[in-house]
Amino acid sequence: MKRRRFIQNAGLLGIAPLVTPSFVAEASEISLSTGNTRKFWLNYLEKLADPILTALAVDQLKEKMPVEAKEPSMVNDRAKYTHLEAFGRLLAGIAPWLQADQSNAAEKQLQAKYFRLALKGIENATNPAAKDYMNWGDEGGQPLVDASFFAYALIRCPKLWNSLEGTVQKNVITCLLKTHKIKPPENNWILFAAMIEAFFISINESFDATKIEYAINKHKEWYKGDGMYGDGAEFHWDYYNSFVIHPYLYDVLKIVSVKNAVFEPVRQQVLKHNLRYAIIQERLIAADGSYPPIGRSITYRMGAFHHLANMALQHQLPQQLNPAQVRCALTAVIKKNTAKEMFDDNGWLRIGLYGHQPSLAEGYISTGSLYLCSAILLPLGLPESDPFWSAPDEEWTAKKVLNGVDLAADHAL
Repeated sequence: MKRRRFIQNAGLLGIAPLVTPSFVAEASEISLSTGNTRKFWLNYLEKLADPILTALAVDQLKEKMPVEAKEPSMVNDRAKYTHLEAFGRLLAGIAPWLQADQSNAAEKQLQAKYFRLALKGIENATNPAAKDYMNWGDEGGQPLVDASFFAYALIRCPKLWNSLEGTVQKNVITCLLKTHKIKPPENNWILFAAMIEAFFISINESFDATKIEYAINKHKEWYKGDGMYGDGAEFHWDYYNSFVIHPYLYDVLKIVSVKNAVFEPVRQQVLKHNLRYAIIQERLIAADGSYPPIGRSITYRMGAFHHLANMALQHQLPQQLNPAQVRCALTAVIKKNTAKEMFDDNGWLRIGLYGHQPSLAEGYISTGSLYLCSAILLPLGLPESDPFWSAPDEEWTAKKVLNGVDLAADHAL
């Protein structure tokens, strides 16, 4: 009965039922050899977006989304945060696509659907009277993280912010201000606080410059060399340079350097680090699309390539990385990771890297956390005519080396 009511309510909003999205298919059903790579990426986008956005638009995300954690005893605690995790992270990954002007009629229709759902989702997520009103800072420190991903999404898609009604915009600001009482630990979390302030700059609201300055100055201090930052004072061999540090630091600097020219030399220096780390990221992708399962939060799956995807989106790939080889490398990552066991019977993500592997999770991981895997989709914000999509397929570094191509030696920055 609950399932039927959900579908009926979705129909009232003009939303396609959850079980019949227009692009969704198994990865194996889409041939990448016939020029369908973008369709393959859209298929992945829809698999991630449809359950979350359709449920949230009808105020039923908390009712419909399961909460999985590493251990059953952790579920009640993670349920306090998991819904904002899912929404904020998903939106941050698909925001450039929602912002883009589409020429393909079918894709434009799909985009319009999700844009409409996202607007309604923002309304429900920030409305204290809604059942799906989220924890923006009323309990625990985790909301700082995912409020920042949400703010990042609005930076990446100004159309979303500009399309919100005035009362909803006020609710959004009120919700983001709740995070001001959360003191981040001395690690990548200080960038979450900075991103929220960068969003306030982008909409001409008052902002706390000290949070931005502190995050930038500490990361200058924490730079370890060869394009890599410490997660705090110490270096951790994991993917947090991509999950958070490089994308956040550079995009905050892009905004604040316009406001204050003193940050422009820092932005230029950080860009050099960005370029080197993009080279490292591309070389981490094996010939079959796998990558080393090193460090914490490995269950964010394809989110490990947030940085490489972000550099492709912004046309800032280093000269030795052609857009087509990055497209092919990231496509291989998506294809390798998208296993049937990745989703439950209702289309929600399950914990794991290749399939369902809950023991790989840390205690802070829950269902919502996993939607950081949408970050690999950032290049969908580029039009089909862009070389990222239009250039002929090209092997990436790992495949070239295995096929005997005589490449130039790699060198540290």
